[in-house]
Amino acid sequence: MKTFSAFKLAGAAVLKFTSATVLAALSALATLSFAALASAQAPSPVAKMNAYVGCINRISARAFDSRARYFSWAAKSGLTGRERIIYGLYTISDTSDCKKNVEKANAMEPHDAALETAASAYADAAGKLEPLLKEADDYYSAENYKDDKMAKGKALHPRLVAAWDAFAAADKTLRAEVEAINDKRALEKLAAIEQSEGKKARYYVEALMINAKRVLRAQDTEKPDLAAFTQAIADCEEAIKGAEQASAAGPKIGSIFMSNAKSYRVTAKQLMRRLRDHVPYSTGDKMLLNSGCGAWMVEGSPPRLFHDYNQLVDAYNRGANI
Repeated sequence: MKTFSAFKLAGAAVLKFTSATVLAALSALATLSFAALASAQAPSPVAKMNAYVGCINRISARAFDSRARYFSWAAKSGLTGRERIIYGLYTISDTSDCKKNVEKANAMEPHDAALETAASAYADAAGKLEPLLKEADDYYSAENYKDDKMAKGKALHPRLVAAWDAFAAADKTLRAEVEAINDKRALEKLAAIEQSEGKKARYYVEALMINAKRVLRAQDTEKPDLAAFTQAIADCEEAIKGAEQASAAGPKIGSIFMSNAKSYRVTAKQLMRRLRDHVPYSTGDKMLLNSGCGAWMVEGSPPRLFHDYNQLVDAYNRGANI
């Protein structure tokens, strides 16, 4: 899958992380002691994690889309001034909030040195990338390359490559730290639901999300293991069937969530068959894949799988309407 390495990063950059929803019973608030109230209002591990996830979900997608946009017309080796088409690139939103949120989160309990270091590195890399992208966007938007024979574009190129590489490395490290914690919490949550409720609707929604992530990871490697990818899809399909049966028995699972789960399954199978049968991409598909932001429209492709996974996560985060 080396051909799609840039798109895997772009997809991974927009890949959203699910976080637990904390519900507090406030009916007896008046009877709480001061100490108990202070404890109830203390920042939770979820709030700490949400700060990091918020940075990733708000910044990474746009940063990687910008890189894909740039390299859709610019050669990796550098610019010549003879480029036929010049699209420029995209800017990213203000990163100062991310830095502030990371600093606040790093001060929260429980402390995790590796996680906090990764978050600080991410915020720093994003903060350095932001003004550079704006500088480059101003240059290309004003078409100043027509006046200086691409002199500034040539000078900006190695700086852009270095900044994107640093950001990609920071994103990968922070994402790994966050996902390791979220994976552990997801399994603990699943076990707690099974113990308290049995294998009903909520259980299968959580199982489905765990298996959906396994599918994504199984193909998101330099050379996917087809057998592992196929098995992950089969396990995800079993979770979908379980969710359908549990929903029929009640409580009912939202139709939007189930529709997104099925769409994700279809895309996963399309990609699996493409890999299994060595089906090449058409000329039109390749054009879309090289467009960066339009890559998700190619059926049976890694960018489409990332897109459909994120749609599923959005539906899950809205509560799956259980």
